[in-house]
Amino acid sequence: MTVLYEDNHIIAVNKTSSEIVQGDKTGDEPLSETLKKYLKEKYNKPGEVFLGVTHRLDRPVSGVVVFAKTSKALTRLNEMFRNQEVKKTYWAIVKNRPEETEGRLEHYLVRNEKQNKSVAHSKMVPNAKKASLSYKLISQSDNYFLLEVQLETGRHHQIRCQLAKMGCPIKGDLKYGFPRSNPNGGISLHARYVEFVHPVSKQLIQITAPCPDDDKLWQAVAP
Repeated sequence: MTVLYEDNHIIAVNKTSSEIVQGDKTGDEPLSETLKKYLKEKYNKPGEVFLGVTHRLDRPVSGVVVFAKTSKALTRLNEMFRNQEVKKTYWAIVKNRPEETEGRLEHYLVRNEKQNKSVAHSKMVPNAKKASLSYKLISQSDNYFLLEVQLETGRHHQIRCQLAKMGCPIKGDLKYGFPRSNPNGGISLHARYVEFVHPVSKQLIQITAPCPDDDKLWQAVAP
């Protein structure tokens, strides 16, 4: 975890692919707790530190995560994420070149809680939620392609599921059809950039997360 941006109301960090945003059944310390300790120490705060989770990234995904440092910011940011008022850009490394170098994907996703997996359908089916994103091919290395993805909706495993449905599973993502895992146990999906109007000051906030430095492929494929 590296801090990318901080003010009185919000703090944004660059999450690694091994860190979790919130506590889960593994019992591993989540980023929310790590950050509370960081803030307590940095500002020498007595008592409990307030820190609110505004959105999530899957554990194997790296990149920018925004937290709220005040309840006022938390309420407004939660609303902004829910209403898709936060622009989110992801980078994904895939093995297969997409047929079209850019396009828009629209599917209907059904979440399987037991398998912790989503299935994409081309038309509406029971219990499905509409999912849409746009993508474009922005770079390539000898063997891999880098896609830039703009999320329009925020469904469970949406990018992983929709790119796999297109025939382009993300590198390292065994759950969605990639044949091999990555050495670090993560997948090659990175939350590259967020942009939003500050919930309190109303200034435009733009945050870019550097690519993971523990995988040389990111350096090879990034533009």
